[in-house]
Amino acid sequence: MAVNYDPAIIGRVFETTDPVVVQAEDIRKFNQTIGDTNPRHNDPEADGGMVAPPSFAVTFRNGRHFFEHVPRFGKAGFDAGKDVEFVAPIRPGDAITLKSHVKEIYEKTGRSGSMVFVVIRSTLTNQNGQVVAHVDHRFMNRP
Repeated sequence: MAVNYDPAIIGRVFETTDPVVVQAEDIRKFNQTIGDTNPRHNDPEADGGMVAPPSFAVTFRNGRHFFEHVPRFGKAGFDAGKDVEFVAPIRPGDAITLKSHVKEIYEKTGRSGSMVFVVIRSTLTNQNGQVVAHVDHRFMNRP
């Protein structure tokens, strides 16, 4: 079975968020949850200033509903994982914006049948327009 979709959707930005200002307390709470005790990630007075741990990049979301405009193939599916490329530190006071586009759509056949994967790339930028991370969200659908 070939996946049927309009190839023009690949690369087209379909969601852009309003900036979210990072608070030191948000970083501390995240660190508490994951058990990160690194002073550089927890202390605003640390040498060089506080930075969020790299995994903090996955906490940013596209609006109230996670990716309202993701192409869907079939009725059933799930979040099949994330790949994160860390580019620059996220610091308290940064205003992070996400721009998301469909990076890739592909089909695989496994023991349980056909699966269609949609990869959404979110590019996170700070208030200076500097890219701080790329997050590839992989979604699996059953056609």
